[in-house]
Amino acid sequence: MNLARRIRLFIIGLLIGGVAAWFFFGERITSGAWMPEARIKLRLKETLVKSTPEASSSIASWPTTIDNVRASVANGEVILKETRRHGDSLTYTVDVSLAGKPARLKVLVLEDFRIDSMATLVGIAQR
Repeated sequence: MNLARRIRLFIIGLLIGGVAAWFFFGERITSGAWMPEARIKLRLKETLVKSTPEASSSIASWPTTIDNVRASVANGEVILKETRRHGDSLTYTVDVSLAGKPARLKVLVLEDFRIDSMATLVGIAQR
């Protein structure tokens, strides 16, 4: 088998493999949705529905709602270096733009989302 034939077969194999991967995984191949930051933002955007009393008073002073905070997470930036682990829970730090001002959110979640998937807003501070 000469080199040209090997290269042709290799390219055909790449094409067949690419089509098969696209069929099985779809848009997930080309998007970064499988990266840690994207998965964290998706989890927070879907499950952030409650807040501590201190965070609730901070929300009222911004003035905004928990729904606006949850929506702002999608465009925010998760600071992975500031993630803190406390036993079975994680505290994420997310920089967002909230009511037109830069804000830093602290969000508490359980590490195993199968036990409790809800995220709790612990604090909001101005950056």
